[in-house]
Amino acid sequence: MFSVTVREHLMVAHSFRGEVFGPAQRLHGATFLVDATFRRPELDDDNIVVDIGLATKELGLVVGELTYRNLDDEPEFAGVNTSTEFLAKVIADRLADRVHAGSLGEGARGLSGVSVTLHESHIAWASYERVL
Repeated sequence: MFSVTVREHLMVAHSFRGEVFGPAQRLHGATFLVDATFRRPELDDDNIVVDIGLATKELGLVVGELTYRNLDDEPEFAGVNTSTEFLAKVIADRLADRVHAGSLGEGARGLSGVSVTLHESHIAWASYERVL
């Protein structure tokens, strides 16, 4: 399996509901390093997994829809604990939509999967992987 990973960062504010979250139940900021990895079993006709420039651009657009936002105020996240795991899925699903729409180029239609990892710090991160 071949893969290409591109990177961006995300800065949000949010709070959580539930005792398991302790002090994170209060409004707080979070900065994540975001890695999006695109996979395919065979290289395309140009011997690449995906156009790195387009992948970087599209990841930036997806992350840009979330960054510098208080996620508690976003209607699509009303009543949702926007955990690191949850946000990894949101970003992966939005990237998948862009792959299917052709935004990463025609060659990207041969991708078999995408995974997104959000690094909370140098010692903790969460990922979500999906099939395309």
